[in-house]
Amino acid sequence: MASRVDRHTLNRRQFLTGAAATAAVMSLPISISGAFAANPTGQRLHGLSAFGELKYAPNFTHFGYVNPQAPKGGRFHTAVANWLYNQNPQTFNTLNTFVLAGDAPPRMNICFDTLMVLALDEPDALYCHAAEWVEIADDRNSVRFGLRDGILFHDATPLRAGDVAFSLQLIKESGHPDLASALTSMVRAEAIDERTVEIVYDGQQSGRAILALASIPILSQIYYSANEFTASSLHVPVSSGAYRPSRVESGRFIEYERVPDYWAADLPTGRGLANFDVIRIEFYAERTAEFEAFKKGDIHFRQESTAQVWSTGYDFPAATDGRVVKQEFPRELRPSMQAWALNQRREPFDDIRVREAISLCFDFEWTNEKLFYGIYARSQSAFENSEFKAEGVPAGAELDLLNSLKSPLPEGVLGEPRLAPLSDGSGRDRKLLQRAIELCREAGFAQQGGRLLRDGRPITLEILIQATVFERLHAGFIQNLRRIGIDASLRLVDSAQYTARTNDYDFDMVMMAVQFSATPTAESFETFVSTRSADMKGMRNLPGAKDAIYDELLELLERVESREELVTVMRVLDRVLRARLDWIPNWYSANHLVAHWDMFGFVDPKPDYGWPVEQLWWYDQEKAQAIGRT
Repeated sequence: MASRVDRHTLNRRQFLTGAAATAAVMSLPISISGAFAANPTGQRLHGLSAFGELKYAPNFTHFGYVNPQAPKGGRFHTAVANWLYNQNPQTFNTLNTFVLAGDAPPRMNICFDTLMVLALDEPDALYCHAAEWVEIADDRNSVRFGLRDGILFHDATPLRAGDVAFSLQLIKESGHPDLASALTSMVRAEAIDERTVEIVYDGQQSGRAILALASIPILSQIYYSANEFTASSLHVPVSSGAYRPSRVESGRFIEYERVPDYWAADLPTGRGLANFDVIRIEFYAERTAEFEAFKKGDIHFRQESTAQVWSTGYDFPAATDGRVVKQEFPRELRPSMQAWALNQRREPFDDIRVREAISLCFDFEWTNEKLFYGIYARSQSAFENSEFKAEGVPAGAELDLLNSLKSPLPEGVLGEPRLAPLSDGSGRDRKLLQRAIELCREAGFAQQGGRLLRDGRPITLEILIQATVFERLHAGFIQNLRRIGIDASLRLVDSAQYTARTNDYDFDMVMMAVQFSATPTAESFETFVSTRSADMKGMRNLPGAKDAIYDELLELLERVESREELVTVMRVLDRVLRARLDWIPNWYSANHLVAHWDMFGFVDPKPDYGWPVEQLWWYDQEKAQAIGRT
């Protein structure tokens, strides 16, 4: 097994391909400039995008999805529905969120500035933030950022180019894999002077690698030279962002206070954002306790994730008299996946026939009617709600790409993409369960005494979960697995154990939900599907999938030169993922199901490519007074 240290000594091509796939991938045409050729070289730019198209001009004053006159003040209490890196929504034991170790509180990342920030109403554009300008070298193998004057860390020390260079090197060497993967091709980061930093690549970088690099958090060199970066600690780290931790009680809550003299508050990238004086994140081991806290008003905003509660639970006084509002907001136009991963590092889950048999035991139609109140739709793809979802028999550019691949194609990939069959809605569809038994027989198992055995050994499947709500959702699935002879069970563990076990791949089957970038890069998918990521701890390649075709597609993904080419590669990737059944998609919702106390203002419609509510919304004093919440 390769260690994380080994990983950072590899160049990008070695990391992606490995010895088994090098011959196939190296035969592809290589364009070092790649997609990033659309952005001009040799001149100072205010923004960048993967394909060179920017919505906002150099003199823009604010993003279109914010209220630039939004008042500052008030508090925002929530229990989060999404998180990054090593963050944990149920507990925390460290404030260090940029490493793999430990459980950090969600939103620690808002305390740190970045060189550039994403525009949430464009699929792939970034605009200068801590950087005043960015300039790409003529050979496109290096880039320079010029920092704004007067940026201070919260300890009043100046933020300089040396801090940026230090941060990039440190995160490449020791950072969380989701961050470090963006820096694989970076050779060095160097401070040219106090306000200019240069990043040099090895020539094998993705054309869009800079888009991820520009969003790396800037750390204080002074602070992390005196404090170990990889250590778990509840000491508040020095940062420079719009918020900083104020009150912290490990495992219970964290409060982020707005920095009143935040240096970027009046920049185009800061105006109208970070409006609450205090953002408080609450932590609950169970959703029932979280919902009770919301009903009492201890929590102000809630994204509902339980269909039964959404359909039947909002009959408490504050909801019936209008003080609490239920609303549905459209999900972002970004590919999303919720799916089970069967650990192919363990037999017999490395056999696609066994994986398919297990998938057939899940009766979505029954589950949606009986447990979900018809709210959800069946997920068939890793890229639902996006243009990257493959449909029909491959033709045109998709077929041409498939035929050009050097790696062997998975069985069935040239036909219709794999679809989960409709059940009869009974909860125990006999045809589907019989087909599951046949697949297991094809894999060498025989039914004996009501169990499926091969060489005297049964199929034992433990589904790892971290909340009791999943016991009810998996009950019918477990019963069907047992009906066909699989020794299936649930294992409920606390969130810390869950994180440790998934990082170490110590499970048979787990479920993961993730939302990808609207303009994915090879870097963002390395942790999901590259062959080497299967053996590196903390990656998101939970199934342990290893196939040279993934590495070949990642190489193609980093060389696309238009959005049309990007869509083609992503649709082919979707076809391969579905043909191999590395993930078993289950269900999704087209909307955010939101309930909140009616004391906030917000711009409607919401942006299409991101929705950080605690950054976009603001406290409305008149509304709060009207419902007695001042």
